[in-house]
Amino acid sequence: MPDLLHEIFVNAPAEKIYAAIATQKGLRLWWTADTTIEERVGGNAVFGFDKRATVFRMKVEELVPSKRVVLSCHGDVEEWKGTRLTWEIVPQDRGSSVQFRHAHWREATRLFAICNSSWGELMHRLRDYSEGKNRGPLWTE
Repeated sequence: MPDLLHEIFVNAPAEKIYAAIATQKGLRLWWTADTTIEERVGGNAVFGFDKRATVFRMKVEELVPSKRVVLSCHGDVEEWKGTRLTWEIVPQDRGSSVQFRHAHWREATRLFAICNSSWGELMHRLRDYSEGKNRGPLWTE
């Protein structure tokens, strides 16, 4: 099973990055404005794209403050079912390293390649938001 992997240095404390990936407010400001998440382990998360033309439904699997966030995908896009999104935050001098893995894809498809490019852009938006240079979410509706 192939995985998507990205890593980026963020000139911000781990607490700020964690808030960006673990809270509804944070996720709405760099990923998609159409985000609803129950900010607790076992909670549901829904991410809408392009006026809900595409919807990803997930479950919050892990929340380790300032260190780790894990979401598992269970619908609606068939290729995302069973995949896991993991953000690891590793403190560094003057900031943090953010390691992202979108794991357990069944195969490397066209959507896999598109998502790889999108996650690359999203990692830069996460960095910019965490550093106070917010460009806004990649998807605004």
